[in-house]
Amino acid sequence: QVQLVESGGGLVQAGGSLRLSCAASGRTFSTNTMGWFRQAPGKERDFVAAISWDSAATDYADSVKGRFTISRDNAKNTLYLQMNSLKPEDTAVYYCASGGYGDDRKPTSYRDWGQGTQVTISS
Repeated sequence: QVQLVESGGGLVQAGGSLRLSCAASGRTFSTNTMGWFRQAPGKERDFVAAISWDSAATDYADSVKGRFTISRDNAKNTLYLQMNSLKPEDTAVYYCASGGYGDDRKPTSYRDWGQGTQVTISS
């Protein structure tokens, strides 16, 4: 059983920054993709960013390129998302995911999910 525990969400003014963390425990491996997704009320769960097992490859949604940075520390079994220049449209519940394979932008490509953490950007 894999458990993903997120932290770092909260309320931030537009233009500010947040750093999200996702700690994995249980039966985990460093041989697959991890990613971040977000979901606003009444909308689908959208891709934000993904990173390969060795951090050699990253992928970002166009809406966050240049503002967000994804990273991982396999020794600590932890995934990170540094979010800068935050906008009101970034407001959503953010989910981390692990065990990814195939198309890293599809939620169905991931095996395990966290519970989600609320990020709210005020204007």
